[in-house]
Amino acid sequence: MTESTIVKPELQELVREILLRLGEDPEREGLRRTPSRVEKALTYLTRGYKQDAESVLNGAVFTSDYDEMVIVKEIDFFSLCEHHLLPFFGKCHIAYLPDKRIVGLSKLPRLVDVFSRRLQVQEKLTMEIARAIEDKLKPKGVGVVMEAAHLCVMMRGVEKQNAQMVTSSMRGRFRSDVKTRDEFLELIKIRRA
Repeated sequence: MTESTIVKPELQELVREILLRLGEDPEREGLRRTPSRVEKALTYLTRGYKQDAESVLNGAVFTSDYDEMVIVKEIDFFSLCEHHLLPFFGKCHIAYLPDKRIVGLSKLPRLVDVFSRRLQVQEKLTMEIARAIEDKLKPKGVGVVMEAAHLCVMMRGVEKQNAQMVTSSMRGRFRSDVKTRDEFLELIKIRRA
């Protein structure tokens, strides 16, 4: 039985209680299975708590003489705002300057998932991704830029549907060398129609 198939009756009971407190009837046809569905969804959306960066990157770090910038851009991500438990989602762009070590291409999007599949704020999420790459690869520099739409801003509160949040974490040469940082930012420019 995998973690996502383990039934958590206590979580289902809490969802049922929420439905009752909202004035709903958890026994009506459309809501009968909602506690189970929400339990499964929340377990899936927070599976990052059961993962760690070390195990995701382990076995995929290789020795290399390549010393130019490596960029993986437009990595889709989804997360839950820790303040309202509402989704935020967008794109993550990662760059690093190798110092004799590179990482397998699929590992960077997987790393984004490890941290985004937790209750988060975007600022912390951005820093955690950069720190994990820095710790594992020991590159000359790391840059992470995230841009996201937050449903807690779009659906409630100020209700601004077009507001985007952009965060960055620049480390090593991406922080100390303007030319390196500018090259990264120029290469990740998103062409909008």
